[in-house]
Amino acid sequence: MSRFADRATLAAYRLGWAAVRRMPERAAYAAFDGIARVMHRRGGKGVDRLRANYARVRPELGPAELDALVLAGLRSYMRYWCEAFRLPDMTIDELVDRVRLPGIEALRAQLDSGGPGVLFLGHLGNWDMLGAWATTQLAPVTTVAERLEPEELFEEFLSFREALGMTILPLTGGQSAFGQLLRAARDGALIPLLADRDLTTSGIPVTLCGHAASAAAGPAALAVASGAPLFSLGVHYERRPDGRYDVVGTFGGPYDPPEGLARDAQIAALTQRCVDDLSVIIREHTEDWHVMQRVFTDDLPRRRPG
Repeated sequence: MSRFADRATLAAYRLGWAAVRRMPERAAYAAFDGIARVMHRRGGKGVDRLRANYARVRPELGPAELDALVLAGLRSYMRYWCEAFRLPDMTIDELVDRVRLPGIEALRAQLDSGGPGVLFLGHLGNWDMLGAWATTQLAPVTTVAERLEPEELFEEFLSFREALGMTILPLTGGQSAFGQLLRAARDGALIPLLADRDLTTSGIPVTLCGHAASAAAGPAALAVASGAPLFSLGVHYERRPDGRYDVVGTFGGPYDPPEGLARDAQIAALTQRCVDDLSVIIREHTEDWHVMQRVFTDDLPRRRPG
């Protein structure tokens, strides 16, 4: 039954991908917006978790305001998926038209000098579109992806992102991702890493939007090991007069490791600095923070003593 479910998931994904790419743009976005509204009406585990995360980030909101924010978050999330399905058919000119990155000069100078660009990202906006843009406008992109089940679905996502020009390393089940990232950094690659939610057992304790959480150590550890400065990048959507949405990135940094600290303390300090930057973006553009998993320490299951 598990194998049957895996095959059904993969078949549905492939069918949806093919259908959405053939639909007119307005019809595709309208369909995904409708899915978001159905998700909001039906609720469920993921929607409840999104609501709980938003409630922690925006405690000043009343029940009706929070409910409206959850709907906006689901619409933003489904917009991301619609764009992901249609992204392989987007031209370079369309990417350049849709992506705005004010304050990119420091990162561009770093890459132009032959050094790597290490970015600390959150699950905000559309990072896939930024990656596709960067491969044509900045430098070769190397990043890490979480393995999905079934394995065939993970391979589909791998092929999708690699078709956009990115080099994707699996987080688990292969060679050391960190070692490969370090080699890419020494070759001057652009390395964006999602880090606002730790997917390992070696996360860094941080304060995210005023609450205890755990962030991934990878970006800061890579910056310290490679000697590269670390940049934060928060991504959000901005609606245009024609109804389309631009993908906008806000940079923080470059940040160098604090002097006089041990390596672990440097990594912790850099990680918190980037989390502080993302906290501002998450509060200002909460609807574009697509996190339907437990993030905050107080929401995690308690370990029983002994």
